[in-house]
Amino acid sequence: MKRDSRLSGVLHVLLHMGEHSGPLTSDVLARAMDTNPVVIRRIMAGLRDQGLVRSEKGHGGGWTLACDFTTITLRDIYDALGQPGILAMSNRTDAPGCLVEQAVNAALGQAFDAAEALLLQRFAEVTLAQLSADFHARFAATGRTFDMETVYEH
Repeated sequence: MKRDSRLSGVLHVLLHMGEHSGPLTSDVLARAMDTNPVVIRRIMAGLRDQGLVRSEKGHGGGWTLACDFTTITLRDIYDALGQPGILAMSNRTDAPGCLVEQAVNAALGQAFDAAEALLLQRFAEVTLAQLSADFHARFAATGRTFDMETVYEH
């Protein structure tokens, strides 16, 4: 089953952008994410539509943050991505004729709904600033000196 990693990828990109004072091109962000610049442009366009990033064309242009890390939550980013499916599991059929399967669907549906609500609640509690602080704490623990080159190392 294919997993949707867009939220993780976008958070990764936004945190890289938060460490940089100027615009970053789709090419630079794509290298940081080990993906194609077209993928970055497609995702970033959706974030731009939600006011989370800005784009500047031409020489010296690229993507910049348009949001405050202290107020933007994982839930905001998730919503900007179009609320992709959270759970990979689902019922075998949506409208079963079998009463046994109806009972199974009812039980699983309640559990899936509760799990999704809990996860979305947690997303709403975590800000980009908290993720950035966690990155900086982890980086400090390595003992290395912080500079922009090390931010792009993986």
